[in-house]
Amino acid sequence: MADITLPKAVENFVAAINAHDANALAAVFGDGATVRDVGTTYAGTAEIRDWIQRQLINPRIVITPTSFAGDRLVASGDGDFPGAPLSFALVFGIKDDQVTNLAIDPV
Repeated sequence: MADITLPKAVENFVAAINAHDANALAAVFGDGATVRDVGTTYAGTAEIRDWIQRQLINPRIVITPTSFAGDRLVASGDGDFPGAPLSFALVFGIKDDQVTNLAIDPV
């Protein structure tokens, strides 16, 4: 795989997921951030922290970026979940090196 250059916020997001570090991952999101993960929206710090723990940390997700263009990261996600590994598209809204919104869908 060729090296992929990622914005700092996306780089931090990937590193925190792969380290299974819930606090570092929560710190990637700015105030008032939202996450839409396969049709369900999580808004605000408490909901996003809950989503992080249930959907990323507990199943020990590891993501491997395969491409990044514009605001869209395509990555393979592996972990303790049905059908793993799966490919996902993650579309980021970023301001001041923090994620303001994130939309995740299967590819």
